[in-house]
Amino acid sequence: MDNKPITEQGNNIAVLWQTAHLRVTDKYETASEVIWAHGSSIGTLGNFSASTGKAKSKKTFNVSAIVAAALKNDEVLRYAVELPENKHKILYVDTEQRPYHCQKVILRALRLAGMSTDHHPENLEFLTLRQYTPEVRINIIQYAIDNTENLGLVIIDGIRDLMYDINNPSEASTLINKLMTWTDTKQIHIHTVLHLNKADDNTRGHIGTELNNKAETILQINKSEQDGDISEVKAMHIRDREFEPFAFRINEDALPELVNDYVIGKSKAKRGFSYTELTEEQHREALSNGLGNELIKGHDNLLKAIQKGYATVGFERGNNIILNLKKFLINKRMVVKEGRSYKYNSAFYY
Repeated sequence: MDNKPITEQGNNIAVLWQTAHLRVTDKYETASEVIWAHGSSIGTLGNFSASTGKAKSKKTFNVSAIVAAALKNDEVLRYAVELPENKHKILYVDTEQRPYHCQKVILRALRLAGMSTDHHPENLEFLTLRQYTPEVRINIIQYAIDNTENLGLVIIDGIRDLMYDINNPSEASTLINKLMTWTDTKQIHIHTVLHLNKADDNTRGHIGTELNNKAETILQINKSEQDGDISEVKAMHIRDREFEPFAFRINEDALPELVNDYVIGKSKAKRGFSYTELTEEQHREALSNGLGNELIKGHDNLLKAIQKGYATVGFERGNNIILNLKKFLINKRMVVKEGRSYKYNSAFYY
């Protein structure tokens, strides 16, 4: 029988075990801040962040401002970027758009940065990966990160397209581990883009849950309810102090510009359900108490069972909130549909 220690990526586990030790007397450098939003740090080397928003909320326009700030190492919109001298290179990966539209993203960033559009900037690499499978996309990104000198910032516009199944917990965990490995070993910052659910303000699928748990900052871009031409930017999650939300519109030159003196008010729409309102343990207890192992027939009976179960954990809410909670539970596959009935899925991944 072979008693050699198991290995990971060619490393002996015994060696990894030794290098994983941390002591109170060890000295570590503070993570270098490289991206700020309205004065608050939202991106450091060795970490990753994300922009989220629903369709047509202008997420890519928002990211263009971050890239423009990185290109000029200065402030654009409300974003300020300062990449170190030896990490001035930017890698932009687009997984969704055709080359023509990707080129428009580059041109927009250059114009925002006040740079010439007659030649491609030396510190920007742009990859269009729409035509490839998720596995090939990941391998190309891996190669680019490994072989781009002086790399400091990576934009992945469309992280969902690095997965086959957005609700697969194994795929989500593997992809997030990739982000952590790339950022940590290369000491770069990665900023990703992911859609929000149509039904609520929660990031999509298991990858959204993993991003919420692991990213140092998640920006949320919403279309204004006061003016459909305005997009609002706020911090959904942030490790640093929360910055003051700001808003932008697309001007006559097709560039995002700040909307001064804009007041972001509270939505008058029905309040949704945020995953942060309850813990995983509370969800499990409520669903067990309300649905148990029974098949619940019909939509109305399901709502009653959810309302009853969540009341047992102190979450007593009216019909509108329970309706949004039901959508959340189904989106996260905490409740699954079988024919015309519904069932509590105790094997859900939170």
